Amino acid sequence: MHKKIKLIEVKSEIGAGTRGASLGPDAIKIAALDYGSNLFNKLPSIEIPVENKLLFEPQGSPYAKRLRGIHNIYEKLAKVVSDTLKAKEFPIILAGDHSTAGGSIAGVKMANPKGRLGVIWIDAHADLHSPYTTPTGNVHGMPVAASLAEDNSANKMNKPDKDTLELWNRLKKIGNISPKITYSDLVYIGVRDVEPEESFLLKKHKVKMFTTSDVKRHGVEKIARDALAYLGNCQSIYVSFDVDSMDSSISKGTGAPVRNGITEKEAGSLCVRLIQHEKVVCFEIAEVNPTLDKENLMAENTFEILQRVIAQIA
Repeated sequence: MHKKIKLIEVKSEIGAGTRGASLGPDAIKIAALDYGSNLFNKLPSIEIPVENKLLFEPQGSPYAKRLRGIHNIYEKLAKVVSDTLKAKEFPIILAGDHSTAGGSIAGVKMANPKGRLGVIWIDAHADLHSPYTTPTGNVHGMPVAASLAEDNSANKMNKPDKDTLELWNRLKKIGNISPKITYSDLVYIGVRDVEPEESFLLKKHKVKMFTTSDVKRHGVEKIARDALAYLGNCQSIYVSFDVDSMDSSISKGTGAPVRNGITEKEAGSLCVRLIQHEKVVCFEIAEVNPTLDKENLMAENTFEILQRVIAQIA
């Protein structure tokens, strides 16, 4: 498996509704120090310039807050991810809020535009909203929809203005490829908090989903095997791990904790098992928020998972 790893840090939080996710990557580093680990010394890393200064300015459209800033991050992140893959390195992305994951997916696709790209999304949320359907306007609920080029206009609740829609369309087309993925190349694990507009899409497209109870009933090994087998026709696979996939008893240090999640042990084993597959080319961790936490617990759990994943790759 030995691959050269490159850490990509995206300390953005303009896509979230709660403040503090931009501190997640540094909280994970502090956890490393507390464990006496020099992991972050050993890995080459690059930091993507972010737009958190926009938090002090008007939010723009209520249906896609700070979308211009997010579009800028998508462009920069997609290029770095694509260049990393073309240099035969394995990108591990430490993100703030989950909105930027659409940029990561764009980058993986740009590195291999003709190949089918599979996505394994480990999260409490489906992140399938568009500016037409969002109940909050927070773009961290939209990265999968952006990757699918999905407007979900059948379930339209909002009337976004012209500027917003133009930016949204540019977001969907990053890398001049749209859509990046199809519903049949998408697998969800641990999703349990979805709005009716998202449920409509999940049912309509018969999206492959493994629930928390599936994980508990069948065990991580079988879920990982089934997810990878389901994406068997894809040339490459991207794995996104939102820490709120873990149960809210563990995941206090995240913006939108949800009950009935997987345990940190299940999360760690799942990520490690997925990463063993040669088609998995990129791994992302998002939504650690130390401002909501006690004693940096979320970051410590996440660091343990990260350490296991890196050991598996390297």
